[in-house]
Amino acid sequence: MTVVEGAVVAAYYATLLVLAIYGLHRYYLLHLFYRHRGDGPGAAERLDPLPHVTVQLPVYNERYVVERLIRAACALDYPAGRLQIQVLDDSTDDTSRLASAAVEAMRRLGHDVVHLRRGTREGFKAGALSYGLARAKGELVAVFDADFVPPSPFLLDLVHHFSDPRVGMVQARWGHLNREYSVLTRIQSICLDGHFVIEHAARHRAGRFFNFNGTAGIWRRACIESAGGWQADTLTEDLDLSYRAQLLGWEFVFLPDVVAPAELPADNDAFKTQQHRWTLGSIQTARKILPLLLRSRLPRKVKVEAFFHLTNNSAYALMVLLGILIVPAMLARRALGLDGLTYLDLPLFFLSTLSVSTFYICSQREVRQDWLASLVYLPFLMSLGIGLSLNNARAVCGAFSGRRVEFLRTPKHRLEGTGGDWSRSSYRGPGRRVWTAAEMLLGIYFTGASAYAIIAGNEAMLPFFLLFQMGYLYTSFLSLAQALRRRLEPGLIFRAFREREKKRLDADPGAA
Repeated sequence: MTVVEGAVVAAYYATLLVLAIYGLHRYYLLHLFYRHRGDGPGAAERLDPLPHVTVQLPVYNERYVVERLIRAACALDYPAGRLQIQVLDDSTDDTSRLASAAVEAMRRLGHDVVHLRRGTREGFKAGALSYGLARAKGELVAVFDADFVPPSPFLLDLVHHFSDPRVGMVQARWGHLNREYSVLTRIQSICLDGHFVIEHAARHRAGRFFNFNGTAGIWRRACIESAGGWQADTLTEDLDLSYRAQLLGWEFVFLPDVVAPAELPADNDAFKTQQHRWTLGSIQTARKILPLLLRSRLPRKVKVEAFFHLTNNSAYALMVLLGILIVPAMLARRALGLDGLTYLDLPLFFLSTLSVSTFYICSQREVRQDWLASLVYLPFLMSLGIGLSLNNARAVCGAFSGRRVEFLRTPKHRLEGTGGDWSRSSYRGPGRRVWTAAEMLLGIYFTGASAYAIIAGNEAMLPFFLLFQMGYLYTSFLSLAQALRRRLEPGLIFRAFREREKKRLDADPGAA
C-alpha cells in the first residue's frame, strides 16, 4: 500500500507541476506583450489600384442573423467593381430562403453577391470555403461567420497591409455585440479579450506564430493555395491552415485596433459545445502539425512557443486528473506522514491560478477604461474555467481517439446589447444531461472534501477544494437553470410539437 500511496502522491505533484508550467507560460506571454509593446505593425504602404477582394460568408442554419450578415457585407466600403460577396449556404432549414431573398435584394441594388449551395455538407466549414474559393474572383479573400457584423471600413483598414508580398493573412480583433447581456457573456468577453489583446499581440510582435481565428480576417489567395488549401481533417481548419502557411514562411499581421463585433453565446450548453469543438480541433491540429513543426529549421523559441500554443487545451484533461487525485493524495500524504508537503501545493497552485487572473486583468486594462469593474467577474471566470474542464477533457480524449466528429455549429440568436431572448429560439446547444449530472456530482464531492479538510485540520487544501467545488457547481447549475427556463417558456412545447409534426409530414406527405 505504501507503493500505491507514494505513486498517488507522485502523480498528483507531477500533474500540478505541469499545470504550473502552463501557468508560467501565461506570464511569459505577458512578458512578450510588454517587452514588444511598441513593436506593433506600422502604417502600410497604400495599394493603388486596390486589389479584387472576395468576401466569403459561410452559413449553416442561421435564420436569425443571415439577412443582417449579408446586408453588413454589402455595406462594406470598397470599390464595387473590385468586391465580390459569396454566401456559402449549407443550410437545411428556411435560412436558404431568407438568404436567397436578401441576395436578390442586394443584387438589385448593384452589388456583386452570389448565393452558393453545394447540396452537401461534406468537409463542413472547410468544405464550404474550398467550394467558394474555386469560384472566387478575388486575389484576397475575407471571411465572416454568421454572427459577425463587419464595420464598413473593415476591408480598407486591412487590405493595404498586403502591399508587403510576404504577408499571407491579416487578422482583426473580435468585439462583442452582447457583452452586457449576462454574466456568462461578460466572462466570455474577458476571455476573448485576453486571447486577442495579449496572446495575439504578443506572438505577432515577438515574431512567434499566431493564428487566423476563422473569421474577421483577410487571406491572400496564393497563401491559402500554396499551403494546401482548407482541409477538413480537423475541426479547427483555421488554426491548421495558419500553421501550414507560416511553416512555409508566410507572415501574418494582427491589428488590435480594428474591431469586428460578434454575438457571444448566451446559452451555456451552446457555449460548452463551442468550447468542446475548439478544444478538440486544437488538439487534432497539434497532433497533425507538431511533428512537422519540430522537424523544421525554425528558431527554438518559435518552436517552444508553438508547442505551448497548440497543446494549451490539454491542460483541461490535466485539471480533471488533478481533481481525481487531489483527495486521494491528501489521504496518502497523511498515511505516509508527509502532511508538510501540503505547503508545497500553495506556490504551485498560485502559479496555476493567479496567472489566469493576472493575464485577464492586464487584457482588460488595455481595452477598457472601466477595467476595474471587470474584477468582480474574475471569480466567475475562474469557476467557469474549472467547470469547463470535464467538458473539454472529453474533447482532448476525443482528439486522441482519432474518431471522426461532426462539426457542431454555435447557435446564433441575434442578441445585441441586453436585448433579445435566446430561450425562444428554435436553435439550441445540444444539452448533455449525463455530463451535467457528472459536473454536479463532482461539485458535491468537493463540497464534502472541503468539509473533511476543515474537520481534519488540513485547511491548506481548502483553496483547491473550494475552487473545484464552485467551478463544477456553477457550470452544472447554470446548464440546469437554462434548461428549466426553456421548458417553462410559454408556447415552447407547442412550437416544438408543431416543428416535429412539420418534419414528419415533410418526410411522409401521405401521413396527412
